[in-house]
Amino acid sequence: MCNTSTTPPTTAGTSTAVSENQQSRTGGVLLDVFSTKTFEHPTKQSLRHCENIRSPVMSEAVTEAKSLFTLAFPIAVAALVLYLRSAVSMFFLGRLGDLELAAGSLAIAFANITGYSVLSGLALGMEPLCSQAFGAHRYKLLSLTLHRTVVFLLVCCVPISVLWLNVGKISVYLHQDPDIGELAQTYLIFSLPDLITNTLLHPIRIYLRAQGIIHPVTLASLSGAVFHLPANIFLVSYLRLGLTGVAVASSVTNLFVVAFLICYVRASGLHVPTWTDPTGECFRGWAPLLRLAGPSCVSVCLEWWWYEIMIVLCGLLVNPRSTVAAMGVLIQTTSFAVSTRVGNELGANRPKTAKISAMVSVVFAAVTGITAAAFAYSVRNAWGMVFTKDDEILRLTAAALPILGLCEIGNCPQTVGCGVVRGTARPSTAANVNLGAFYLVGMPVAVGLGFWARVGFNGLWLGLLAAQISCAGLMMYVVGTTDWEAEAKKAQSLTCADSVENDLIKTVVSTMCDDGESDERQPLIRITVLH
Repeated sequence: MCNTSTTPPTTAGTSTAVSENQQSRTGGVLLDVFSTKTFEHPTKQSLRHCENIRSPVMSEAVTEAKSLFTLAFPIAVAALVLYLRSAVSMFFLGRLGDLELAAGSLAIAFANITGYSVLSGLALGMEPLCSQAFGAHRYKLLSLTLHRTVVFLLVCCVPISVLWLNVGKISVYLHQDPDIGELAQTYLIFSLPDLITNTLLHPIRIYLRAQGIIHPVTLASLSGAVFHLPANIFLVSYLRLGLTGVAVASSVTNLFVVAFLICYVRASGLHVPTWTDPTGECFRGWAPLLRLAGPSCVSVCLEWWWYEIMIVLCGLLVNPRSTVAAMGVLIQTTSFAVSTRVGNELGANRPKTAKISAMVSVVFAAVTGITAAAFAYSVRNAWGMVFTKDDEILRLTAAALPILGLCEIGNCPQTVGCGVVRGTARPSTAANVNLGAFYLVGMPVAVGLGFWARVGFNGLWLGLLAAQISCAGLMMYVVGTTDWEAEAKKAQSLTCADSVENDLIKTVVSTMCDDGESDERQPLIRITVLH
């Protein structure tokens, strides 16, 4: 049976060790009562008492910062490498011409709206299950959740493929340039294999990340980046496949990353402690996963879709080829460790450590956001030249980059907030925050400034700024008002949900066998109370 209690206390010297949440309240009192220093001068005693309270907190914060950095640095490297791959694709699209750059941007936007965001969001439903199960030492649940998620995502690929095959008609219906829509459909047709690749890539990443195993993903991402550039050179420049070559290069690179990741993990044996072979069990018991996958998908999609909708709106502005291409370049400039740490600590029934992890992450996020804003402002006149030489696209990019930098100041803390909410298995909260911030605040501001006030391209980015500020504020409120004790109890219940009934029945049978009762003497009706 899943044990939801904390580790039994032990005695050391004259002070008694208590559970983590009790220690913060009673540890100082016990020391004052039993210590021989009790009758010291009141001022010295008060100072010593304050030191006893502060030192552990600072020590835990430093320890948690190191743990977060250990997790976050490889993830950041992997994210940077993934960004560089996207930048390489945009670079080759830009060299093909403005039409190809605009079509590629539209195709990537449509793929993100209907495909990649959906698969990524649905896969995130397994993150709280895996991270909390690992913290609770319920290792079988990790691989079982991985198998269920892969099967689930494969089923979801069918309707997504239908949409990709009809993107040309859909883009014309949305009043996009027909030439752009036709090329975008060509790009997506050759990107269809990438859907299957992503059904494996996202779950495997989360499965490993929940265990704190980050370096295989980083190595796979680095190997993919090394492979991606020569693949584009060969397909686009040497074979002259044009836009089709860029799409094929991206698909083949992701396939290479997945193959590298699987081979590395199996060869190193990293999967052995938590791995079980797939069985028929992965086709049933989906309820916990679906309850988390749905809201997680909505939360991710609401934010991803906002960016891609901006590309569609750019197609309605004057000179759509330039504005769509410029938006595509800028989106490549925008930016999980905290969710893993929070989930592990809650699964291990350590709410205090989970809270410290969240607070330290917020501080890191603020520093990161300011750094990103400074970088965006400093490269505003040179960044667009990496992708294109078109003067109009360069002008639009230079004007919008400072606004994008301000957006990152809000984006980094709200991303951390989303990670905390995922780690505490509250995806519906994140979905509600994103809905309110991006669609009830950001979208009206963007449309109002971009079209009614005739601010144009920059008006759309000011709408994003309003959305990010609102989202960051709401997420910080959610993190600040989290009841960590209650979340720890919920984590214990969540990780035990699949097996508590079986464990209870085994316990009852074992007890009756020990008493010497035969099967005939067991009751015909057994009532099992689950709580």
